[in-house]
Order: sequence, then C-alpha cells, then structure tokens
Amino acid sequence: MFYHKAIGVSTFFLFVEGRAASPSVSKVLESIPGVKVIYRTRDLEEQQAKSRIWNETWLSSFFYKPCNYELFVKQSLNMEMAIVMARDSGMDWIIHLDTDELLHPAGAREYSLSRLLLDVPKNVDMVIFPNYESSVESDNIKEPFTEISMFKKNYDHLLKDTYFGMYKESTRGNPNYFLTYGNGKAAARIQDHLRPNGAHRWHNYMKTPNEIKFEEAAVLHYTYAKFSDLTSRRDRCGCKPTKEDVKRCFMLEFDRAAFIIASTATEEEMISWYREHVVWTDKTLNLKLLRKGILTRTFAPMVIIQSLRESGVFSSVIASAPLTLSKESSNSSRAAASNSLPLKKIGRSRESQATARRALENAAAATHEAAVPPLSPPGMDRDFIIEA
Repeated sequence: MFYHKAIGVSTFFLFVEGRAASPSVSKVLESIPGVKVIYRTRDLEEQQAKSRIWNETWLSSFFYKPCNYELFVKQSLNMEMAIVMARDSGMDWIIHLDTDELLHPAGAREYSLSRLLLDVPKNVDMVIFPNYESSVESDNIKEPFTEISMFKKNYDHLLKDTYFGMYKESTRGNPNYFLTYGNGKAAARIQDHLRPNGAHRWHNYMKTPNEIKFEEAAVLHYTYAKFSDLTSRRDRCGCKPTKEDVKRCFMLEFDRAAFIIASTATEEEMISWYREHVVWTDKTLNLKLLRKGILTRTFAPMVIIQSLRESGVFSSVIASAPLTLSKESSNSSRAAASNSLPLKKIGRSRESQATARRALENAAAATHEAAVPPLSPPGMDRDFIIEA
C-alpha cells in the first residue's frame, strides 16, 4: 500500500479474511490513513447475497463452483461494493489488484500513476494495464517485492515476431508463455452504471466502455514468487488432485499442475518441480531473452519499497497501531457478528441450484457481456498461431 501511496494512490478498500483479518494485522491496517478495511462477516455475506449480479447472466457460469471460480465470484461482488464506496469517496478511478501485484506506471512523468491517469483522454472509460510476470532467479525468495527485479513482458508489449520466434525458449516446457493469466488488469473511470466484469475488467450497464491499452505501463504480477506459494494455494482448495477434478477448481493449466504436485509429491519432489518450472536458473538463457526484450529488469518498485523501509515508515505504522481494535472504527466495516457464510450459499433462494442456473440461462432480458476470466497469453499449436 505504501508503495502505491508513493506513486499517487489516495484511497484503498481492503477486503480481508483469514489471516489478514486477524487482530494483529487488522489493527495495523485500520491505522493507515486512506485505508478502509472491509471484513468478510455474516453481515457482508448477507448484503452481497442481495446483489443484482445473482440475477444476471454475465457471471453465472462461475456460480456454485469451488476454489478459483468461487474466488472469482467473491472478487466480483467485492468490486461491485467498491464502486459504490469509490463514488461516495469522490474517487476518479478504480482498479482491482491482488496482494501479489504492483502497478508500474512506466512512461509517466515522475513515475506517477496519478500523472499517468490525468493524461488519459476524457472520452476514455477504461485503461488496460498489460501484466508482466515475475521471473524468479532463486528458490529461496522471502520478500518478492524487494528481491525480484526480472519480469517477463506481456505479449502486448512485444513484437509478434519476437514473441512467437522465442516462444519455445520462453515457456521452458510450461503449458503457456505465462504461468498464470496474461490479460492484464483494468482501471475504470468512476461513472454512472459502472459494474465489474470479472476481476480483470469493468463494464457498464448502459454502454460499451471506450477503452485503451497502455503501451508502457503495466501490472507487475509476482506469481508463485515463493516456494511456499505452492502449498498455500493447495491449502486453500479442497479439490481432489486428479487431472479431471482440478478442471472444476482452476481455470489455468499451470495452476492445475501446481495443485497436483503440491498435493501428491514429497517436499524434495516439490522443490525439484519448482526449480524446473518456476525458477530461472539458466543465466545464458536469461541473458538471451533479456537481449531479445522478452525479459526485462525493473528496479523502481524495489527501490521505492526499500527506501520506505529504510525511512522507518513500515516500523512506525506497526508501532503506532492501537493495541486493540474498535468496533466503531471509521476505517473498518467490522461487524459484531464475525461468522461468515460459505460463499456457495450466497445468492441461493428456495429454488434448487439447478433450477436457479436454468433461470439464469433463460433470462434473456438480463443478459450482458460475459465476465472476462483470467486468460493465458496467445499460444502456439505446432505451426499455427492461436490467440487466446
């Protein structure tokens, strides 16, 4: 957050649960100016159960499914609430980021996100930040934001001849060019009828948004940056580690493979798999891809975060946080009832799940452009180019 404050972000809506909602973390988050913490309480679940999204079709293909699908729905519901809060706070733009992502306003004067967005033409409703994916050079990363400087560039920021010409060497035997998603994240201008369109895009109930894509700015995605990410993702999902069952739980091929390995392999086998598929240990290949522009070095976030740490910002906010949390805190939505409803129960009426799904499919009047899921970058199938 402090990194994003440094590049011009003024307001944060943090939807937290699990460890991030623990008292020791919450007291720090709530003490930071400009931060609004929203807890996944029963009250929140009941409020989101009344969302109009459940009666529309654009997100319906993700309903009542486990793991990543459930997370995708939860993120969309959170984004819908954040739009209202952003409007009430007088914000101009809104963007959804995960905790393993940083905005990289390359191309803007003074490395400023606010400057970057101020220069966007007034008739533009949405801007796309193509994502760059972290390319870790060690299997012992502890703090990704200050230890990782090498990233793989997005297809949208490369010449096609370079991308496809170096595709095999860039993927290193993995299912796709990126380990996870490749369709970036979007920022939307706050306006009437705005709605989420999945975690990666926004839409409008009354029009097709006018969008542009940044040619230099990006989202830095620190995916699988730590070896422990393998097991932490596994522990959040109760699916069976079989090729068929993981398709119910994960949208992307690498996530499926990683889940199976983390669920069935020994610690030694997991480390070996992680080094082979995630860690960039071949310095000769790294240098070749850096020269070709596939890989790039980006030091700005690392320098900013390290400078903030050395200035004592992080330690002082922890030290100054209150010893106890107030239920009436203006920076918190914490409710007295802290029990959370399972997401699969949200949106269900007296109808059965199957009946609800049929009703959604037949509700032509409520049909909108389908939600944009996390998508892999363009791939190659033998001699044919296939764009995702």
